[in-house]
Amino acid sequence: MSITEYDADRPPERPRRRRAGARRRRRRGLGEIGMGDGSREGAVVEDVEIERSDEFDSYYGRPVVKAPPWKEPIAAYLFLGGVAGGSALLAFGAQHSGRPALRRSARLMALGTVGAGTLALIEDLGRPERFLNMMRTVKVTSPMSLGTWVVSGFASFSGVLGAIEVDRMTGERLPLGPLRRALGAAEGPSALGQVVLAPLLASYTGALLGNTVVPTWEAGRGHLSYLFVSSASLASGGAAMLTVPVAEARPARLLAAAGVVGDVVSMHRMKESMHPLEAEPLRTGRAGTLLTWAERLAIAGGVGTVLGGRNRWIAAASGAALVTSSALTRFGVLYAGLESVKDPRRVIEPQRARLAARRAAGITGDSITTSG
Repeated sequence: MSITEYDADRPPERPRRRRAGARRRRRRGLGEIGMGDGSREGAVVEDVEIERSDEFDSYYGRPVVKAPPWKEPIAAYLFLGGVAGGSALLAFGAQHSGRPALRRSARLMALGTVGAGTLALIEDLGRPERFLNMMRTVKVTSPMSLGTWVVSGFASFSGVLGAIEVDRMTGERLPLGPLRRALGAAEGPSALGQVVLAPLLASYTGALLGNTVVPTWEAGRGHLSYLFVSSASLASGGAAMLTVPVAEARPARLLAAAGVVGDVVSMHRMKESMHPLEAEPLRTGRAGTLLTWAERLAIAGGVGTVLGGRNRWIAAASGAALVTSSALTRFGVLYAGLESVKDPRRVIEPQRARLAARRAAGITGDSITTSG
């Protein structure tokens, strides 16, 4: 046993308990698990010691997967980015359908939410220069790298359109001078650029979470983007219902109603596609409570939108319910992922179940399934 100056930093090891009838799995060498000759991908985690069927003893009692350092500002960023993306779609449609109040409200909403979301992202990063450092390269295989450029481009287009709307609201009294003509010429290209980036802004965060090794997020990687797009649709529709006269809010009501259907269906399909242990954080604890209320508010807001959306007070109440539902969804998904890394079972048991399923299907010699 070696002794170094770093031993003091090592956390104390919990004493191992041995119960009657306990079953101890034999640890295999590297050659036995398919890594000795490099022909197969070995297990990330060796066979763990099991004292009870529901108790795992991981290395030093630590989680198998390290939790990401993401806190509430990231959940706020996920929510605000979705509202911005959906609002851009509404603004583009309103611009080409003769709805000036909806166009103005949606453009200003997109500018405000993408600005606040960027601040939330920088707050989570800790230092503003870290955001700029992410723009030094473009990596097409990285949702985070692409997302940085999407946010930056969307914010730039939103700034141009927001300045135009503010100038119009003040009767063109802003001291813009010759810049006013340049802004007018840039309105069309900026609106087009904004609407092209809007779906990416609303969906890339789902791909970002699904691209991690956090058990619940990784298990939902095929559904998270659809869920976030649906949540963005109902949130942006609800925000417009709050701020736009009902006479011009019909596109917002349609977008919100479609978002409610997509949100509820995506969430249920995502849970059903997961191993029970991976879906457990979405159903229990703080995250489960938030997601339950998110679904209730989405359904209530959707019913109010369809049946009473032409009434100003019902439309406002429904819009508020939808916006709140979307925020709760983002916070619930964040908390569920952070909770899922705490129990080693949520990493190991689903892996074993998938491995057993592949072997049962006769898949035994590829880079994932090991023999033995």
